Amino acid sequence: MQASSEFQELRRRFRAWTFPMTAAFLAWYLLYVVLSGWARDFMAIKVLGNINVALIFGLLQFVSTFWIAWAYSRHMEKKLDPISDKLRHEVEEKAK
Repeated sequence: MQASSEFQELRRRFRAWTFPMTAAFLAWYLLYVVLSGWARDFMAIKVLGNINVALIFGLLQFVSTFWIAWAYSRHMEKKLDPISDKLRHEVEEKAK
């Protein structure tokens, strides 16, 4: 099964989305950490009342996490689930 072209396409599509998104999220997270540690004056800028840049960046970490989870689910549903369903049915048929 692993040698089949469909399985290889499934892996390629998974990696083509997952690796860049993981790298982007890690870069975004590390930017937040670096700015928090070394750009304290920037992060302390008040935006609205007691809300500063650091608080906004921190909240955006949660927003981006939920957005990535939603985008991942949508991508898998459209691009990978049809292929994986087909492969699963083929394996189940051979197992009978």
